[in-house]
Amino acid sequence: MKKILLICFLVTNSLFAQQIATREKSPTLETITLAGGCYWCVEAVYENLAGVKSAVSGFAGGKLSNPTYAEVTTGRTGYAEVVQITYDKSVTNLDEIFKVFFTVHDPTTLNRQGADVGTQYRSAIFYKNDLQKKAAQSIIATLQKSKVYSNPIVTAIEPLTKFYKADDYHQDYYANNKSQPYCQMVIQPKMEKFEKVFKDRLKKK
Repeated sequence: MKKILLICFLVTNSLFAQQIATREKSPTLETITLAGGCYWCVEAVYENLAGVKSAVSGFAGGKLSNPTYAEVTTGRTGYAEVVQITYDKSVTNLDEIFKVFFTVHDPTTLNRQGADVGTQYRSAIFYKNDLQKKAAQSIIATLQKSKVYSNPIVTAIEPLTKFYKADDYHQDYYANNKSQPYCQMVIQPKMEKFEKVFKDRLKKK
């Protein structure tokens, strides 16, 4: 818990994060694409964050046109499982999006999250403009300098060239399959962690 609180403090108080928060006060929508292991986990978390309008599971980072889930799971396509997050900048901002990201996944394990292993499960931030790129670089540098993690952060910062939406049965997977073993053993603990740390930022049901 101490590490999680430190992440929130450092990101919130970094100068660059403050600048971003200041810029993001207009009631317009913005998107950011993140990879943090299985996209079912990432999607489930962000769907419950206040200000997030949609969290769509898909693929980014490869060169193959129209990749299928079966192709991506081989780990040979270059694609990562990602979630494209659309959020209302009048309710949340890039600062908070990144705080959640670095809280609910391990950014120090290369090409894996727990038992999910392969380049498709890498930690990555896919930026669409220079502001997002600089924000990602700044936050990672701040976390590294403060030695929040015992191991180096390996989160890649990559340009978003193309996003491919996953098939419909992959969307809202946790919400529709809570009784499944993977959901109970892998996603549920992440949800509980997120809900505890960001309890004041959850969507009202």
